[in-house]
Amino acid sequence: MGSSCLLLENQPPLAGATPETPYLGAHIQRQFASHWREQQNLQRNLKSPNWPLQAIITDKAILILGVKDELEELQRRTDLIRSSFNDAQARRTEDSAVEKWLDQIRDVMYDVDDIIDLARFKGSVLLPDYPMSSSRKSTTCSGLSLSSCFSNIRIRHEIAVKIRILNKKIENISKDEVFLKLNRTQHNGNSSAWTPIESSPLVQPDLVGKEVKYACRAVVDLVLAHKEKKDYKIAIVGTGGVGKTTLAQKIFNDKKLERRFDKHAWVCVSKEYSRDSLLRQVLRNMGIQHDKDESIGELQSNLASNIQGKSFFLVLDDVWHSEAWADLLRTPLHAAATGIVLVTTRDDTIARVIGVDHTHRVDLMSADVGWELLWRSMNIKEEKQVQNLKDIGIEIVCKCGGLPLAIRVIAKVLACHEQTETEWRRLLGKNAWSMGKFPHELSGALYLSYEVLPHQLKQCFLYCALFPENATIFRDDLTRMWVAEGFIDQQEGQLLEDTAERYYYELIHRNLLQPDGSYLDNKSCKMHDLLRQLASYFSREECFVGDPESLGSNSICKVRRISVVTEKDIVVLPSRDKDQYKVRCFTNFSWKSPRIDNSLFKRLVCLRVLDLSDSLVHDIPGEIGNLIFLRLLDLDRTNICSLPEGIGSLQSLQILNLQGCESLHCLPLATTQLCNLRRLGLGGTPINNVPEGLGRLKFLNDLEGYPVSRGSDNTMQDGWNLEELAHLSQLRRLDLINLEKATPRSTTDSLLLIDKVHLKDLSLYCTEPADEEYSEECVSNVEKIFDQLTPPHNVQEVNIIAFFGRRFPIWIGAAHLPSLEALILVDCKSCDHLPPIGQIPNLKYLRIQGATSITKIGLEFVGYGEGNLRSRDAVAFPKLELLIIRDMPNWEEWAFIEEEVEEEEEAAAAAEEGGEDGAASKQKGKEAQSPRSSWLLPCLKKFDIVNCPKLRALPPQLGQQATSLKQLIIEYAGCLKMVENLWFLSDGLQIQACEGLERVSNIPHVRRLYVNFCPNLRCVEELGSLEQLWLDEDMQEISLLWVPGLQEQHCQHHEDELEVIEWFG
Repeated sequence: MGSSCLLLENQPPLAGATPETPYLGAHIQRQFASHWREQQNLQRNLKSPNWPLQAIITDKAILILGVKDELEELQRRTDLIRSSFNDAQARRTEDSAVEKWLDQIRDVMYDVDDIIDLARFKGSVLLPDYPMSSSRKSTTCSGLSLSSCFSNIRIRHEIAVKIRILNKKIENISKDEVFLKLNRTQHNGNSSAWTPIESSPLVQPDLVGKEVKYACRAVVDLVLAHKEKKDYKIAIVGTGGVGKTTLAQKIFNDKKLERRFDKHAWVCVSKEYSRDSLLRQVLRNMGIQHDKDESIGELQSNLASNIQGKSFFLVLDDVWHSEAWADLLRTPLHAAATGIVLVTTRDDTIARVIGVDHTHRVDLMSADVGWELLWRSMNIKEEKQVQNLKDIGIEIVCKCGGLPLAIRVIAKVLACHEQTETEWRRLLGKNAWSMGKFPHELSGALYLSYEVLPHQLKQCFLYCALFPENATIFRDDLTRMWVAEGFIDQQEGQLLEDTAERYYYELIHRNLLQPDGSYLDNKSCKMHDLLRQLASYFSREECFVGDPESLGSNSICKVRRISVVTEKDIVVLPSRDKDQYKVRCFTNFSWKSPRIDNSLFKRLVCLRVLDLSDSLVHDIPGEIGNLIFLRLLDLDRTNICSLPEGIGSLQSLQILNLQGCESLHCLPLATTQLCNLRRLGLGGTPINNVPEGLGRLKFLNDLEGYPVSRGSDNTMQDGWNLEELAHLSQLRRLDLINLEKATPRSTTDSLLLIDKVHLKDLSLYCTEPADEEYSEECVSNVEKIFDQLTPPHNVQEVNIIAFFGRRFPIWIGAAHLPSLEALILVDCKSCDHLPPIGQIPNLKYLRIQGATSITKIGLEFVGYGEGNLRSRDAVAFPKLELLIIRDMPNWEEWAFIEEEVEEEEEAAAAAEEGGEDGAASKQKGKEAQSPRSSWLLPCLKKFDIVNCPKLRALPPQLGQQATSLKQLIIEYAGCLKMVENLWFLSDGLQIQACEGLERVSNIPHVRRLYVNFCPNLRCVEELGSLEQLWLDEDMQEISLLWVPGLQEQHCQHHEDELEVIEWFG
């Protein structure tokens, strides 16, 4: 038992408490005695900091302070105030008195949060199982005990006084006449009462109507017609939310412009653009190297020298100031031989000042087109319902002013209500559509979409204003910040991170965040500038984006969150007393990596979130231990080489990001004292000295870059033993590296991960040997280790990298992975057979790369041994949408089924279609889907085969049964002779560097064909739906053998000429 225990247990009676501290008498002793017996098990029972106040009151770290009565009074008063929140929120935009009252409430509620966290921290220090107490165990109960007792009394008194002051503040606010006039609603305490919008396909504005398609074609033709000019500028002009960026994106990504210019770049300018960051964006997106410390003049010179004599295509999106072109980019880009500049702006004047040669205006949607976008966005499928709601729907579209953005967000509002005219008219009658004191461009549909949000989604939405304009917002970064700020309520059976992700996807499905499509599962998004303006408007008092040194003395007292965007070399805070700082979040979004003033750690004592990633930080001062409220510390990609032991004082810390810290090799002993830690990110950091005991951090659910070692009896070791994972029951994401160093478990219960019911993402890495290959013993050991890392059935993503066993783990298959959605196998060079994965029921993404020992992919791949593929009901890869196979130098043969079975199926198909006549029709190129067409890849949309030089043929079932296939890319497959009979391929076929290819035929629905460096391609035919043919200049001569036939076929079907385009592949 530690000294703290003895000191508390032997305290003198407190009967002599003064009238100022009546709570320190028998009340504390009764509280203390009733809970003392349980304190040996306290650490197991401590809850997450994200509790409602009722649960916090019963926290033992709070109970030991003896302030339960004060907290219950605080709860009663805050519940009373909360009952009027909804009415106050609705009136705030029209009534300045209500707005002021809400500001007072907001400040007090932040103070409540601070005192609760302070009480929990101070109370924890008094408990014998406080993590730091182990360092004090040698202290005996001696003459120090009396002074320690008085110290404890002071702590209790301090907390109680602060709570009473808060109670008095709230009492005064509740007497305000504004509060007395507000309507009250009963708060049921159920934070999950709202029902999330049912997931439906995300509808893009260009899916409705033909305006965007025609406009794109016209502007692309204009670009091509003037691409040889020295300087040609085009402007896309229109009001905010009308679709300017959508059109510009389609133009920028149009295949006709691909490789037509030496340099391409897309740059978001935004209203508050930085000259430095704008130039760096242009350089980076053009692929031009530049140093972090280059001045603006040096960046301009760099751009000019690298563009000299070349051509470029530059998009400047969302331009608010003509100076971005005139003063910053015009001069350096004048060095180019030719150039096209495409500008999007809301202001015609900007276009004129820039001197554009052509202006394309994006018009508002017509009522009919807007109505189509509305009901499609709601996923209404019944024609009768579409007709019944059309009249009221068109009224709503007109209220949205024909803006696609407004229509899409109001669609999600409507989707949360009954699909009846009465309900829609009720929503149409809300005051949100016309508010005199509210910014006009934000009123109506945009404001209504915010007003109807549940409270927990409102604060999550407003938080996004912290990200600069046009910033990419990564799901994991955002949701971790929400967790750290305490926005996420604990849900039964769910981790906070699961709930946070649900909130994130809810905002996407409400069209308040826009997925950018760069990652699977929409793991990154952006925020439309109008919606960001809406979020910024409501958070304008507490969120600041810019250079914090510019904040005035009045502003800094109100600001709770600072997002640094500056061109300066160092970030400096205004000179104020630390008591004036109430900042809870400090994050850096500067393009240039600034140096951070160390005074930050002394002044911002209320911080919950501290993100210094990509900053010029070389060391972390010991004062960081004073940030007792800190829950998220992000030091990714900084130059730190060590962390102070004082980090152990951060008892509230939940998230510690240390990824990409190339100079960091050691974690401090105090790491294992972070008892509330939920995430430890070490990916890309060469950690080789870690403290024993990570497994004691029982809230850990996200471990990235966990260095595996055989372990030792030393306090510090070169990695963690796998046994440390045994007690981490909340693991949600696990990333293990150096698995070749692990030792197989010898216990009867050898499956280490099988009971991790929250585990979703699992990544397993080995280290490739530098010189000689691994021994037979090492190969055997690593196979056993991977077998013992059997994941639970709920895992959704598995990555296996550089595995050197000769067979894949036995658990890769449908029986063990029923929930798996993504599987990535990279550089598994010794495995000569792929695992049986075809029967995994929910697999959507599959990547196989660098399997150099594979020569044949056969029946095992589709899971032939796991299910009865001869059954009509059996489906291989039933949900697979994206398949990538690349870097397979020895792969020669690919067969989905046995030859005998294939012959039986062909005979059955012919018989069902009329014997020989049916078979003959198939030979003529007509669609003849196999009766077993549901067997293979029914959902496959995109398939890439890259760098498989020995592959001789594609399996025929790919063409017969992949009924959803849209895109097929084949590159560097030199032995492939034919690509044919792809009956369902509908969008594009791209073939590049296939020297042995001789024939492309019978692909009746493909609309675009791209061919580059296929010198023996002598036959291309039966492409009846072909609209565009892209040919590299090296293909011009040999294509004369078959282009005329394709043109003739196109004229017969479409009565116009086939578009043949030169492709600079």
